[in-house]
Amino acid sequence: MTSTETASDPRRVAVFTHTHREEAIAAATRLISDFSRAGLVPLVPPQDREVLDLNGSRVEELRDPLTSDSCELVVVLGGDGTILRGAEQALAADLPLLGVNLGHVGFLAEAESSQLEEISTHVVAGDYQVEERFTVEVTVAMDGEPLWSSFAVNEVSIEKAARERMVEVLVGVDGEPLSRWGCDGVLIATPTGSTAYAFSAGGPVMAPSLDALLLLPLSAHALFARPMVLAPDQRVDIKILDQPTNAGVVWCDGRRTADLPVGSVVSVRRGSHRLRLARLSSHSFTERLVRKFGLRVEGWRGAGDIRR
Repeated sequence: MTSTETASDPRRVAVFTHTHREEAIAAATRLISDFSRAGLVPLVPPQDREVLDLNGSRVEELRDPLTSDSCELVVVLGGDGTILRGAEQALAADLPLLGVNLGHVGFLAEAESSQLEEISTHVVAGDYQVEERFTVEVTVAMDGEPLWSSFAVNEVSIEKAARERMVEVLVGVDGEPLSRWGCDGVLIATPTGSTAYAFSAGGPVMAPSLDALLLLPLSAHALFARPMVLAPDQRVDIKILDQPTNAGVVWCDGRRTADLPVGSVVSVRRGSHRLRLARLSSHSFTERLVRKFGLRVEGWRGAGDIRR
């Protein structure tokens, strides 16, 4: 990808950062300075700008909502939580997102904080590829009337509202009942989210290039309580059953939430937007999996070369 700057229309890049971490603030300050010196105009949220040492860098205030006309790329510095914050803006505007990892595993991130010089060089040159990811849309309804809607990049989690009780749910696929579970909750994850909450809950790892839905019960008391991988065009419905004190809560990516009264139905289906992730390298998902989880590959002949 290449971009051309003109005097009348400079290139703009939105920059989000974790404002409560000194490492993130320092890294964002350096990237903003690099972009500004190269003639790019960084867009910075007002709350981020207050803690950044901009040193005279030319910046503009990021105004909601972002659009594809207002900038070309969203750069986010932080862990997956901060990157998901940036994804909310990038997804709606159909903009590519470049995550810089300042957390622990950071599967949504493309680069590490130690690569700031490389990051600025690639962004200034417009030298990055864009990889698209499957997302989901979520609606909560009661008697067919919508109550709440949102989206998810990683997962939708339906959880019990009371810590000391299970939540009783009826799970259906494409309008057909599948199973009734008394459980701690239910996850519906994307392939991107298969290495997040779903991974911790015992679900399978899915290649992020797939279009699919992962249905995963959490501590379900049922004969059939196994993870299921569904086709991308299928719909999952979770009904909160009419039981005494039975109520739940829904979370999207651990960021957006709504209460689930008895009788309500959560429906999850393919999203109308795809998350666009900017990539600086051609590393495969297998390579990233080994590096992020620190997987041991020695023991094969030839220091990890499985082809020998």
